[in-house]
Formats: sequence, C-alpha cells, structure tokens
Amino acid sequence: MNMNRLEAGTVVRLQAEREAPFGYFLSDGEENVLLHHNEIAGEIELGQEVTVFLYHDKQGRLAATANIPTIQKGRYGWAEVVGVIKKLGVFVNIGISKDILVSLDDLPLLEHLWPIEGDQLFLSLKSDRNGRLFGKLATEDIIRQIARKAPESMKNQNISGRVYRLLKVGSFVLTNDGYRGFIHESERGEEPRLGKLVQGRVIGVREDGSLNLSLIPRAYEKMDKDSEIILSFMESRNGAMPYTDKSQSDDIQLRFGMSKAAFKRAL
Repeated sequence: MNMNRLEAGTVVRLQAEREAPFGYFLSDGEENVLLHHNEIAGEIELGQEVTVFLYHDKQGRLAATANIPTIQKGRYGWAEVVGVIKKLGVFVNIGISKDILVSLDDLPLLEHLWPIEGDQLFLSLKSDRNGRLFGKLATEDIIRQIARKAPESMKNQNISGRVYRLLKVGSFVLTNDGYRGFIHESERGEEPRLGKLVQGRVIGVREDGSLNLSLIPRAYEKMDKDSEIILSFMESRNGAMPYTDKSQSDDIQLRFGMSKAAFKRAL
C-alpha cells in the first residue's frame, strides 16, 4: 500500500494545478482532487499551495475543502447528531458539507439507547477497507488521556455532561468542564442514551480524579416535584384523596411512583 496516497479524513497541502468551470483541481504530483468553488476560502492562483481537508463527496469521489474541521483522523471533538437511519446508524455534522456516518456496529444494541438528533458524540474519523470515511467513537483510553483531574472540592456540585459509554453497571459521562464521570445504575432513574446531555451532582471524587455522579435529585429538590404530583392528583378529585401517611407502601408506589417516605415528605 502506498503510504503517500491521498486519504479521506486528513489535512494536506496540495498545489492548484488547473482551473475548471466548477473549481480547481489540486495535486500532490500523483493524484488530483477537486476543490469546488463552494469549498474555497478566499482566492486561489494556479501554482499556489493550498491547505485542505479531504473527504468523499455525495457521489463517493475524493474531494477537498478549505473548511478544516476540528475532527480529523487522530483528532477528537464533539459532533452533533443530525440524522438517524435504523439500518445504517447515525449521521453527525463535523463542520463540512458532507455528514459523517457512525455505523450501527459502533452503537448500542438497543435502539432506544441510540443518540437522537441534537445529541453530541465525542469522536474522530476512520476509514473502512474501501477508504470510506466513518465516525470513530472515543474509547475509554482516549477519554482518560484528555480528561481533567477533578479537585476534592467538586463534591456535591451540580454538573452537566454527555454520556459517552454505556455498560450494564452504569453510564460514563464527559462533563462540560472536561471531567470524567460515572453514574452507577442505582444513581439514575432510567438509563440515559449515548450522547445525551445529563444534569446531575457529584457524590464522590475518586483518587484518579474522576467523579462519581448521581442523576437522582436531592431530597428537598425531589420533594417539590413529588408534592406537585400529589397536588395534581387531589385537584383531579376535587381536593379529596384516599391516601394518607397510614396507607400501604405498595399502594403509594403504585399510584404515585414514589416511596412512602418520599410521599410523607411531600405531603
């Protein structure tokens, strides 16, 4: 395999060799690629060297753009999900005119845990055997390399972050501040999907500087929501309610979806 071969997903410097009605053909001395007028930044003269990003256009041809994305082969960043196709995977926008596919082979087995439009994935790029470009989700090793070490003072602080890895025991999050966090399955109501933005709180700072997180509200925060549920139920029954602090725990759980202790606090 020729290692000098022009490769999608990389940034290269090429020479403007000839002009065409729809752009310029750039060359490395062996191969030519088209830089379409829509992909040019500024003006170009023949013989000039141009820095471009290589990708495949909608016809599958190798093409160039002067809009250099942050996300490249070997370079990671956040990309927004812009489309979901069940038989293929999800498409993300990396800042060029062509959206990039993250294959279903790299997504959770359960479709309800797939990202939806508007979610973001932390990824770089890779090629298949035919040279086609795909999104490459960051591995745990990559996240550990780029994550910041959290100070002990983070405990009990509120945080926001994106889910980047799903396991049976819990969910892994990269916070907006660049900290790596883990949500044990007991610290969430339902399993968040890959790429979802979650809000939680820090319940522990580990020796390696990563965070233990919880998506379960603090007791006083949950009390307001629980009391609204009870109030709504009472209003639907003209202010009357057959449940009291003497009611059975199972009955309360079935009707309101909360424990008896939470019910009594909210009452």
